[in-house]
Amino acid sequence: MYKIEQKAAQTETDIQRLNDVKYPLVEDFYTIQGEGAHTGRPAYFIRTAGCDVNCWWCDVKESWDEEKHPDTRTGDIVQRAVNSGAEFAVITGGEPLLHNLEALSVRLKQEGLDVHIETSGSSPLSGQLDWVTLSPKRFKKPLDENFPYVDELKVVVLKNKDIQWAEENAKKCPSTTRLLLQPEWETPSSIKLIVDYVKQNPEWGISLQTHKFIDVP
Repeated sequence: MYKIEQKAAQTETDIQRLNDVKYPLVEDFYTIQGEGAHTGRPAYFIRTAGCDVNCWWCDVKESWDEEKHPDTRTGDIVQRAVNSGAEFAVITGGEPLLHNLEALSVRLKQEGLDVHIETSGSSPLSGQLDWVTLSPKRFKKPLDENFPYVDELKVVVLKNKDIQWAEENAKKCPSTTRLLLQPEWETPSSIKLIVDYVKQNPEWGISLQTHKFIDVP
């Protein structure tokens, strides 16, 4: 868990202050976690706008430009998450760590939701995070200061060099980190590459984008 050193907001004024913080929001919705260690679990996804990584294979390129998306109150986002009945929320992007996640994460936790994040790790962690999924990119490397908090290392694989990159990052993670390789959706040749590697290196597992198979967001 990554947790900021902060006195919990106790008064209505404290809570209102956090509720009034705004984030550029692409979308938020109740769905099924489609990939990674929590595949198959219902989750509330919160997608912030803005990205400084810009992976060419990204399937949400519309999230890159922060100015194209409305600033939305934390209180409104959190209320929708609570109403969904989800046990945890996933903050994703874009690159969510371009924003200070204190207000959003603290309010979600105050309402009883665990907070997960999916990030490239290229900016400092912020907020209160129960599960950190790191998806590192070679062209904008993660900050070394983030590695002690990584619960799940999920590396998208197209070629052999991506597996080498995955191993480089795994060496910096805690021994308890879940290690996952994920084939790039439009590169079918990566599947055999990953399967062969995982069979020889069983400390790694495979993540698939199951939400695309079952056609959920």
